This record gives sequence, structure tokens and C-alpha cells, in this order.
Amino acid sequence: MSLFKARDWWSTILGEKEEFDQGCLCVADVDNSGSGQDKVIVGSYKGYLRIFNPHPVKPGDEVQPEDLLLEVQLREPILQVEVGKFVSGTEGLHLAVLHCRKLCVYAVSGTQGNVEHGNQYQIKLMYEHNLQRSACNMTYGPFGGVKGRDLICIQSMDGMLMLFEQESYAFGRFLPGFLLPGPLAYSSRTDSFITVSSCQQVESYKYQVLAFATDSDERQDTEQQKLSSGKRLAVDWVLNIGEQALDICVVSFNLGVSSVFVLGERNFFCLKDNGQIRFMKKLDYSPSCFIPYCSVQEGTINTLIANHSKMLNVYQDVTLKWATQLPCIPVSVKVANFQDLKGVIVTLSDDGHLQCSYLGTDPSLFQAPKVDSREINYEEMNAEMKELQKIIREASKTQDVLPESEKQRDVTVTAEVSPDLDEESQAVDSEVKAGAVPSVTVKITIQSRVTAQKPILAVCVQAPLAVTCDQFIFGDLEPDSSETVVLSVFLKENCCPSELEGTCMVSYNIQTELNPEGIPRVAQCKFTLPLKLICFPAQPSKVANHKLTIDTNKPPISFVTLFPDFVDPSEGDQANALGFEFLTASKTTLLASKTSQRYRIQSDQLEDLWLVTKELIHRLEVHFKKQNCKDFACTFSGSIPLQEYFELIDRHFELRLNAEKFQELLSERAVQFRAIERRLLTRFKDKTPAPLQHLDTLLEGTFREVIALADAAEENQANMFQAFAKLKSATHLVIMLISLWQKLSTDQVAILEATFLPLAEDTQELGWEETVDAAVSYLLRTCLSKSSKEQALTLSSQLSMPKDTSRLKKNITLFCDRLAKGGRLSLSTDSATQQTAVMPGGCATIPESDLEERTIIPGSTAMFSSNGQITKQKSKP
Repeated sequence: MSLFKARDWWSTILGEKEEFDQGCLCVADVDNSGSGQDKVIVGSYKGYLRIFNPHPVKPGDEVQPEDLLLEVQLREPILQVEVGKFVSGTEGLHLAVLHCRKLCVYAVSGTQGNVEHGNQYQIKLMYEHNLQRSACNMTYGPFGGVKGRDLICIQSMDGMLMLFEQESYAFGRFLPGFLLPGPLAYSSRTDSFITVSSCQQVESYKYQVLAFATDSDERQDTEQQKLSSGKRLAVDWVLNIGEQALDICVVSFNLGVSSVFVLGERNFFCLKDNGQIRFMKKLDYSPSCFIPYCSVQEGTINTLIANHSKMLNVYQDVTLKWATQLPCIPVSVKVANFQDLKGVIVTLSDDGHLQCSYLGTDPSLFQAPKVDSREINYEEMNAEMKELQKIIREASKTQDVLPESEKQRDVTVTAEVSPDLDEESQAVDSEVKAGAVPSVTVKITIQSRVTAQKPILAVCVQAPLAVTCDQFIFGDLEPDSSETVVLSVFLKENCCPSELEGTCMVSYNIQTELNPEGIPRVAQCKFTLPLKLICFPAQPSKVANHKLTIDTNKPPISFVTLFPDFVDPSEGDQANALGFEFLTASKTTLLASKTSQRYRIQSDQLEDLWLVTKELIHRLEVHFKKQNCKDFACTFSGSIPLQEYFELIDRHFELRLNAEKFQELLSERAVQFRAIERRLLTRFKDKTPAPLQHLDTLLEGTFREVIALADAAEENQANMFQAFAKLKSATHLVIMLISLWQKLSTDQVAILEATFLPLAEDTQELGWEETVDAAVSYLLRTCLSKSSKEQALTLSSQLSMPKDTSRLKKNITLFCDRLAKGGRLSLSTDSATQQTAVMPGGCATIPESDLEERTIIPGSTAMFSSNGQITKQKSKP
């Protein structure tokens, strides 16, 4: 128990699942008993109105039923309750209840009881006002200096102040520059209304200014005046506090001085009548509510401020005098007088915890028990410790929000790709120019061992591939049940994909003992699509611009065995050449050597080599694995075609630059178009006709330019998508060639892929070039660094589109050179130290100082050979 915990004098819980807010609490002698004892009035958003007369409760006892004087349901949400002199002809206190569209004033009266059940209380409706606008909050006071009665001012959600002179509606005025309603208070000393606007300014409006401001049309009827807006009002004074206000309170404990207290989100302000700051306090917590009250020291004011840490702080001006712990977070706090106890703190939380407490300390009554001098049995203690550790381990397993993966999953998803293409193609809206676009069927099965709630299946394939349906929503899966869906995959856009893989992902909820609503789980699987989905057999070509040779350590395998779906069995084992024609009309040829253990892949486009090369290596590995051959290996001894790879990078970057130019031109033409529109509208609205001076012709011409630029930008976007797809295919090919060249491990290949393929999609904000450049530069300064000076260099923390690709191409060239000289890829900190590279036999060293200053000569071809040397070939004109 905390030493500074609020002493509970009386408390109760209101209703079930009811909500309360700042204006739902009020304390006053609402039944006019004359005893000076306050009653607690509480209204809820469910429409319940309750009036309590608290009595002290001993610890452990329950609240007596007679403490609840009245409970009635008003059927409409209660926004605010206030007590004042709201009925004409009497100075007795009455209860005002503000609903969303109604203001009701009640008289609360009690009848002396003749039996032990006590007095009976009831409320009587004195009058009500139906509001034409949705209400937000209200304030009351002797507006205009009236004596013996209180008037009510209601602020609507759209910024209108509606004033009521008791039973009659007076007038309504709109606040200037209104956006959202803020707290509202009335200062009787200056006869003004004080609020905080959306501009984070405290504003004061004189009542006389509101009263004498006339509506735009005085001849409108009374009902229409309630809906009409007044002319702009002149503000009395304004103070910018720089934050939104939670509440405003005006106090005047001294007849000659009144203060305006404003509780902000991070500061607490005390203002004079004229808006000058008397003092302010910066709060180091998030406040929830406050209430100023009279201080015993002359010239100071005490303030209670509650925060979201369940603390109630007592300030004397800006000095913290006391801090106490509350059982809940209050949304409203009041100070009341009950019986002989004055200054009781009444707090109300948003879930209905109503408490009356006072400040004090709880003395420590703990006494140390006597030590039991018995002998310690270590065997029993060890057994008990093992038992407790076992319980802790079991509890830690079951209390995880996301439990560890089990050997047998609760929900499994499997995908089965049909070995044959669909007899009737399911391709829809395909942009491929080929005559018939094939499709393949994928059967997805979801099996559940337990009850899986709200399962959703998502199927994703990489563009330009597409699926007939990418999302399925099921009902709850029962234990040992399954669901099966069938869909088709096809090539939608007119370019080759860089991957023939897809992903199935199932998201669902599983109930646990600690979380009955269920915790989210995900199950996923991948599937591989057949190569014949995007290409078909064709006649091999003898001439090609790009050629690759893959070396193996085993005799060549007949294509009838490796590619039975592309080779006619009638050709026998003599088939050593195989042609592939993609749906995009490009061709690739695969050749097998008759005398050596080599395979050659050739094509007119560099990016078209990727999928065929990948398929060849994969089928070779599967074939020799079935033969129980464990020493099969593929190597690459040719030159890495960096120059052709750089041409694809330049093409993609050029399209990105064009996209920026189109965006700038579109922005300029749009500004010009809007300027012409404004001038035309001005001419059309002019009462005296004037010539258009060819503005209509200029508008039409600008419109055509905007449409033409938009079409060009759209076409450039499509070209950039195709260029990025080609770049990804070529990047995959380069990664594979480097891994075969340097015989990289699986982890090193993963680092390569993360470096060169960081983005699934390319955007103008974050493009491929700057991302890869940053990743390659990081590797060159860490695991591939040649000196401590390079490790000390800092990389830029911001990624922006470069001016050109020269730096990127230089870094990629240097990256391959460092690998050729024995550098090894690693993300561990140990590898960042200077490596002692062991050069493989036959590798010639390259002077890096010369390489770093060297640039690619236009018109020449730079390649990396297997011995790490750069070879240059003059390109043909």
C-alpha cells in the first residue's frame, strides 16, 4: 500500500459497461435542503441520471442503498449536468441536463419517509428546449449582470452559441473561424464567454457583443433564426497557448480579482481577466482533468490536477504541495462538502468508478514475524525448487502471445500445381500479344487440427503473372476439417517474370486460455510454376548476342531425360539442342556438348537467359539426386557480362528520370490550367460582360497538353515496369553466375540477393539504384574493405535518387573485383576486420587504386573472367 494513497471515504461502481466523460459529474445541494450538504449528480452516455448522498463507510462494508437518492433513465445520452437558478420566479436550485438535441431542466424534491426505507426523491420536468443543432457542451451564469437567476449558453458542434433565458430562447451566434468545439466557460466579473479555438488560442467574447450582433436578415422567423448564422463577431482578447485545451475554469474567490484557468495537454495556465498570463506550469505528465479551489493562504489558489498515471497532484499556484495515488484514471474531479467533512475530493472515471476520498497517509502496521529457528532440509528445498522451476517453464510456454512453432502445426496449407496446362485457358484481360495465353491450375488445401477462427487465404504471385482469384474468406474451421480451393495462374502483362514462384498465406485466430478472443496465427507455403507456362518449344537458333557456358563434373544428360515436356521422345538420345520461345516472342537456345561436360545457353536478350539457366541447373540437381550422386557441382568459368547488365540499369534509370520530368510538366500544366480557370470564372461572374481575350482557346490547349502528358506518363510507367522486370531477371542471373564463379555458400548467396534485390516493387520515392548503391557501399566498407580507412567512412543515412548511375556501376565493378581477389561476404562484426585473402591458383592481382579511378570507357565492354581479370572488348559500331 502506497504511503500517499487517497483515503477512500465512500465509493461505488455505476452500472455495467456505461461510459462517462468530463461533464457527467456535478456536486451541489440540488434538492434545496438548506443543510449545506452537497449531493453528487452523475449522468451517463446511456442516459442514466443518478443522485447520491454519500455517507461514510467503514472499511470492508458496502455502500448503503439509501445513499442512492434517485436513479432514472432519460433514454438519451447525457452530455453534461449542471445545477443553478434556471427557473423564473424562484431562486431555488434546479438541475439542467444537456442531451444531444435537447436541454431539459428538472426540479429535484424529496418527500419525508414514514418507514425505515427513508425519504423518497423524484424529479419533475420544468421545461425543455429542443435544439436545432447537435450540442457539445454548455455553461451558465448571470449573463448581462442579471440578479437572482442564471442563463444557459450551449455550444453546438458547428460552433454556434445558443443562449437561453430560462424558459425562452434568446439568440444564437456563430463563432468566427470555427472548426472544432472546445471547452467553454463564463466569467461573471467581465461578463464574457471564454473558449479555446482550433487555432490553439484562448478567445474571449463579451456577452454584450453577442447580444447586439444582428443576424443577416432580421425579418426571418424565429425558427429560421435558430438555423441562420450571425455576422462576424469581434473578439475581446486572444492568447495563443500553442496546444489544445482539455478544460477551462473561471474562479473568483476574491471579489476584486478573478482568474481564468486553462488546462492544456502539457501545460497549466492561469490568466488574468484581460488575457495576460498570471503564471503557467509545465507538466511532465499527461493530465486528464482539474479543478481549482480556495486556498487558506491569501493571494494563492489551490488546484487539483489528475493525470493518466492515476495520480492526483495538489498545486498551490505552481508549487506542488501533495501527490496521492488514485485507484483509477478520473475524467472529472470536484470538491464537495458532506455532513461535517468539508473538502471531500469526488472523482469519476470513464467506466463509472465514483469515489469520494480525502488526503492523508496510511501508517505502516507491518511487524516482522518471529524467526522460526528450525533446521533446514536441503533435500526438500531442492525438490521444491525443481518443482517450482517446472511450473515456471510450463507457465512461460502457455503465456506467450505468439507460442513457438510446434512440430505439428494447428493449421497447414499445401499447394499442388497441375503438371499439365489447362485445356481451356483461364487467362482474362491478358495484355500478351501471343495468340493463346496458357494457364495452369493450382489446388490449395487448408487442413486444421483445431478450431481456426476467421481464416483468410491470400495467394500472391509476382507480376507480370496473375491469378484468377487472389483472396478467399472461409467460415470457422472445425477440428480435423479441411477446405480446398482451385485457381489458375497465367501471364497477364507482355513481359517475362523474374520468378516462377507463388506464395499461399492463411491468417486465422486460435483461442487460448489467456486470450479467449483468439491470437493471430499465420501459415504459409510456396509453390513453383512450370516453365511451359510462359514459353513453348521452338526451333533452336545458332546465332545469338549473349552466350553463357555452365561447366559440370558429370557427363551431359540427354534433353529427352531433362526436359521431357519440351522434347519430342521420337528424337531419341541424340537431341543436344533445345529451343524455347517465350510468349513475349523472344527466343532462347540450350545446347549440350557432345565431347565435354558443358551446357551453353544463348539468347538475343540477356534477361531471357535467367529462367532457362535456373531451370537447367535445378533439373540437373534433381536428376543426380535421384541417382544418389552427392558430388555433383556446377561451375561458371566465363566472363560476367557486367556491361550488358549496366545497359539494363541505364535503361531503367532513364525511364525513372523521364517519370520525374513528366511529373514536373504535369504539375506546371495543372497550375496553368487552374489559373486560366480562375480568370474565366472571374470574367463569367462579372456583371458587365467583357471579352474573353482567347482565354477559352488557351484553356482548351492547356487541357489537351495535360491529357497528352498524362498519356505519356502512363506509357512511361508501363515501360518502366517492363524495364524493372528485365532488370530483376538480369540481376538474378548475375547473382547465380557470381555464386557459381566464387562457389559461394547458401548464406553468402542470401547476402547477395539481399544486396541486389532489396525491393519487390520500384517507386519514384525509393528506387532500385539508390538502394543497391547503399547496400553495395556498405559491403565494400565492411566485409570487403581493404583498409581501416574505408571502415571509418560513414555512409549517408538518407536515400535519394542519384543524378546518374556512374557511382553505382563503379561500386558494382569494385564489388566483383574484391570478390575475385578473395573477399568473402559476411555480416558478422569479425569479418569487418582486415582480411588476409588467400588468392586461388591462377588469379592475377589487380591494382585497386587504378581500378577505383578507372571509369568505363564508352563503346567498350567490361567483363570479369574466372581468374579475376578485367577483359575489354571493343564494341562494333
